[in-house]
Parts: sequence; C-alpha cells; structure tokens
Amino acid sequence: MQKKLILFILILGLVLTFSLVQAAPRLTIPETEFDFGFAPQNSKLTHTFWLHSTGDDTLKILRVKPG
Repeated sequence: MQKKLILFILILGLVLTFSLVQAAPRLTIPETEFDFGFAPQNSKLTHTFWLHSTGDDTLKILRVKPG
C-alpha cells in the first residue's frame, strides 16, 4: 500500500511539474539569420527580426545585448 502511495505522489509531482513548464513564457524567433549577400564596402545594411511571445504567461525582456 505504501509503495502505491509513493508512486501516486511521484506521478502527481511529475504531472504538476510538466504543467508548470508548459505554462512558462517562451520567446520564439522564426528567423535567426539573414544573408545580405553581396554588399558594397561601407554601405549601411539593416534587417528587422520579429520576436514572438508564444508561452501562456507574460514574457518579460529584462536585458538586450546586440551581437
């Protein structure tokens, strides 16, 4: 009986942990690279990357470090 109780508690803990991980905020970046191809020297090039919040919770961006 005690083994069944321990197994039940373990399974319940795993299910709760999995549900919390699924509810976490997630950042999705569909396009992580962009190839400009040939570009003349000293030319200005720009490209916009879209970021999407796909999780179930609020996504907080606290710091941005351009590379």
